[in-house]
Amino acid sequence: MEMTTILHSSLTNPPFTAHLSPSKFPRSFSTPFRLRTSLSFSPSLPPKSFPTNCSVSDDTTSSANVATVDLSIALKKKATDVSADLRGTSIFLVGMNNSVKSSLGMLLADLFRYYYFDSDALVSEAAGGESAAISLKESDEKGFRESETEVLKQLSSMGRLVVCAGDGAVQNSTNLALLRHGISIWIDVPLDMVAKGIIGNKSLLLSSEIAISGSYSELMALYEDMRRGYATADATVSLQKVAYQLGYEDMDAVTTEDITMEVLKEIERLTRVKKMMEAAARPF
Repeated sequence: MEMTTILHSSLTNPPFTAHLSPSKFPRSFSTPFRLRTSLSFSPSLPPKSFPTNCSVSDDTTSSANVATVDLSIALKKKATDVSADLRGTSIFLVGMNNSVKSSLGMLLADLFRYYYFDSDALVSEAAGGESAAISLKESDEKGFRESETEVLKQLSSMGRLVVCAGDGAVQNSTNLALLRHGISIWIDVPLDMVAKGIIGNKSLLLSSEIAISGSYSELMALYEDMRRGYATADATVSLQKVAYQLGYEDMDAVTTEDITMEVLKEIERLTRVKKMMEAAARPF
C-alpha cells in the first residue's frame, strides 16, 4: 500500500490523539488542513475526573487529588503560553520506542490541539500490518528504511503535529534533515524500562530478535548505534533527571504529566531563543 494512499484518508474525521487506523489520513499535503472545532481526547488518556467532596478522614487522598488537579491546570496554562510563539510548529519526539514517549506524545497533542501520529504505525500500515513490517525489515532493509523516510517526508511537510518518530528517524542525514522542519526532542528513558516494554509489546519495530528475546545486550547495542542521532535533537528530556528533580527514588513514580511539563519548558525555551534570534536579525 502506497504511503500517499494511506495518508490520503487520514484527517477526514480524526480524533486528535488516537492511534492511527487504516482509514484516517489527510487528503492533501500541499494544502494546509483546518482543525475541527469539535475536539476529542485519546481513549488511552481520558480526561481525569476528581471527587467534588473529600472526606476529612482521607487527607492524604485529598491532597494527592488536589496536587494532580493543580498539575493538570498548570500544564494547560503552560501549553497556552507556549502556543503563541510555537505558531503551529510540529514537534518530533525521538528516542527508544516505549510507552513513556507515546503517552507523552498523545498528551502534548491534546494540550496543543495538534494531531498525533506514530511514524512506526504509518510504516506498519504501508507494509500491510505489524508482522509484514517486521518481515520487510528482515528481507529488505533498504526498502524498509525508504518507507521510514517517505513517512517522515510526508509528516514534515505538515504543521500542527506531534510525531512519535521511530528509530529510523535518526539513522541517516536525510531523515535528520526532515526533523529540522519542526522541533525535535529526545525523550531519554533508561534501557531497563525500555526492555520491559519490549517484552510486553511485540509490535515495537526494533529488530524482531530483540522483540522476541528481549536481549538486553542487543538493546544496548541498538541504543549505542542510535545515540549519536538522538543527541542531534533540539532538546533532551531525561526521565532519570525528572525523577531526581521531583525527589522520586523510583522512576516509575514519574507520571506522564510530570515529564510533559518538562517537555513544555524545553519547547518554551527553544521558541524564546528563536524569537530572540529573529528579533536580532531584523534591521534597525
